[in-house]
Amino acid sequence: MAGHTDNEITIAAPMELVWNMTNDIENWPRLFSEYASVEVLDRDEDRVTFRLTMHPDADGKVWSWVSERVADPVTRTVRAQRVETGPFQYMNIVWEYAETAEGVVMRWTQDFAMKPDAPVDDAWMTDNINRNSRTQMALIRDRIEQAASERRTAPALAD
Repeated sequence: MAGHTDNEITIAAPMELVWNMTNDIENWPRLFSEYASVEVLDRDEDRVTFRLTMHPDADGKVWSWVSERVADPVTRTVRAQRVETGPFQYMNIVWEYAETAEGVVMRWTQDFAMKPDAPVDDAWMTDNINRNSRTQMALIRDRIEQAASERRTAPALAD
């Protein structure tokens, strides 16, 4: 059995702002509440390999892994996978962005499987990812909408 999640949220902000803020990997510790740090290991045009480190969990364990992301600004999609899989056999993520009258719909689809010796199974991780995705997406929405609001109310600079 494998795990699959599919979550989305609408962000009332311009596409360029949503795309730029969510693909600014170095800024992820300020965009997501779960990440303590990001270290970019390699960058080649729209492909980036990086190490994510989370804040300590309830038991004090710090989780860290290497992922690779390939952003396609033309189709407004991002494909990512864990390079260091940790307890996962594999973890693949697709981010999709679509403009609507209400704003930008940001969708995350995750396909994964846990290793047989992982401390949790696919069903547990599916529930965990769904719960956490909703939390992080709402936080991201709020932070991007705040940035959009600040840009709309910023005074114009004289030339």
